[in-house]
Amino acid sequence: MHFLYGHQDMPTLDRAQENCYLLTNGLGGYSSLTAAFSAARNDHSLFTAALRPPGARVQMVQRLSEELEVEGERHFLSTQAFAGADAPEEGYRLLDLFAVRDGAPVWRYQALGVQVTRRAGIAHEKNTVAVTYEVENASRAPCTLRVRPALQMTPKGEDLPPEQVFWPEEGRVLSGRYTLCFTSNGSVRPIPPRRRQLAYPRDSWDGRRDTGWTEECLEFAWTAPPGASAVWEIVFSTEPIAAAGGEIVRETASRLRAWSEMGGFRAPAARQLAQSAAAFLARRTSTGGLTILAGYPFFEDWGRDTMIALPGCVLATGRYEEARSILRTFLAYERDGLVPNLFPDGGSEPRYNTADAALLLINCIWLYYEKTGDEAFVREAYPVLARIAEAYRRGTHYAISMDDDGLIRAGSGLDQVTWMDVCVDGILPTPRHGKPVEVNAYWYNALRILQRLAPLAGADGEGYGRLAGRVRASFCAQFWMGERGYLKDVLSGTAADTQLRCNQIWAVSLPFTMLPPEQERSVVDAVFRALYTPCGLRTLDPADGEFHPVYLGRQKERDLAYHQGTVWPFPLGAFYLAWLKTRGYTPAAAAQVRDWLEALEPALREGCVGQLPEIYDGACPAASKGCFAQAWSVGELLRVYEALEKRIEMGCGPS
Repeated sequence: MHFLYGHQDMPTLDRAQENCYLLTNGLGGYSSLTAAFSAARNDHSLFTAALRPPGARVQMVQRLSEELEVEGERHFLSTQAFAGADAPEEGYRLLDLFAVRDGAPVWRYQALGVQVTRRAGIAHEKNTVAVTYEVENASRAPCTLRVRPALQMTPKGEDLPPEQVFWPEEGRVLSGRYTLCFTSNGSVRPIPPRRRQLAYPRDSWDGRRDTGWTEECLEFAWTAPPGASAVWEIVFSTEPIAAAGGEIVRETASRLRAWSEMGGFRAPAARQLAQSAAAFLARRTSTGGLTILAGYPFFEDWGRDTMIALPGCVLATGRYEEARSILRTFLAYERDGLVPNLFPDGGSEPRYNTADAALLLINCIWLYYEKTGDEAFVREAYPVLARIAEAYRRGTHYAISMDDDGLIRAGSGLDQVTWMDVCVDGILPTPRHGKPVEVNAYWYNALRILQRLAPLAGADGEGYGRLAGRVRASFCAQFWMGERGYLKDVLSGTAADTQLRCNQIWAVSLPFTMLPPEQERSVVDAVFRALYTPCGLRTLDPADGEFHPVYLGRQKERDLAYHQGTVWPFPLGAFYLAWLKTRGYTPAAAAQVRDWLEALEPALREGCVGQLPEIYDGACPAASKGCFAQAWSVGELLRVYEALEKRIEMGCGPS
């Protein structure tokens, strides 16, 4: 897809910084600045490197200060707000057009007869970023562009300390334990060090750190005579540079176009999501395999997020080899029936505090097998899957165990082990200790999958089938509320049990489900009436006294709202799949879902261009919040397009 923004979209400094681009390098590193080429949050950065992929990130170059001189007049092309006495750079006033074409960002400026087109690119599986300037000088005088990199060279999330020193040398800058290499086809000279404190307006309203320091110690310069055309470039890297800037920019655009073709989708929004999905795949040094990063700019790879994102981001796009690599990583790290919730970098051990990731792993292997028929991989994985089921039956860590009725209970104390997992200052805003509805839906689904996969591994699966029957009887008897027409959210003996939440949608959308058809439809209808928005599902009924309409403020205030009404896009995928299922996969149902999906197009041009975010406000889900690019949001909506284009339209019905 092509996304275009002009003066009408950026009439003020604030409006010019609403949206951003994202380029990733397959290691966890990225380049992301606003449409005005500014850093509006401390996580914005022209060049963030992943020195130990994917999590050990270092912000090398936060931004560029760019000044164009024509006929004695100087004009900034760059845009930036500052926290100190420095006047803002207001290059957005000369910004003729910002475009993201097939994922690649382009800026075009006009000043006194000079046109400058800036492009950015990032090398794949290298910590290398390039910026190029195509200049058309139609003025009657020479024009000169001066560019000063604003350096940080600090671990991502940390502010530049006062004592840090930068040492510019030929072709590189040294600072602490980091080295920044650079090349350019312009002149380069060291300049007296200049510390500047940037303002981050997109963080200030969200309660995060709203200022940050950078240092300028280098200046690049080029001059074009009147009537001349020129291409100028800078390349930054953490290692000696082999490729020219133009080559990196062209390769970036080519790679992004190829990503959009993965999966063979026809709808433009689906092709965009296929491209966006590839941005989350990254190498992991500690495991030697691939992983899925949960979201940019905040998150690393989380087990639960990976298992929810994988079916759409990887399987729906036909990346089966990558799927095997990711699944093998989690199979290898199974411990006591659990798989990691988080792979920390460094020497720390993975954290296993999740009740659903292991069950979702079983689901992912089933979906992989359905697409590939890879029986050899099923036989390889089956012993781990059987250990998971046995551990859940007998009990494992975090109070995860099967009760006498066959249902799974989980969580105790301050351990939050479902995806609604916030614990802040000893407060559990969404306590779900007991028997969560989606965990038991995953459990039943896993048992039915094991029943079917067991014969492929030379095992008897009938025991799983018998247990699944017991789980189904208990689930239908204990979770269904006939007078309300929907499911309890948890069985805990508290008032939280009957809250209307989106978690029940997975009891309808999974491959194997327990409710009779009329109850499934009733669940979908209840979710639609109270929780549905075109941007995602609310996490709590607005009529509930604990509903939080706005996600805003400092960490504690945000956490208290995080799962208490805040809208999440990723459950929307399950909702649309459940809608199609409960309407019999008819052409009318498919047409309704396609109509709803049109709301994705404005969502894709807001926030991080071409991506879907983590969350929105619960009352009015308009501006994206949290991570500006979230893997499971992209993956789950991509699965809906897959269902529409590759199953229903081909007359195949459900998978």
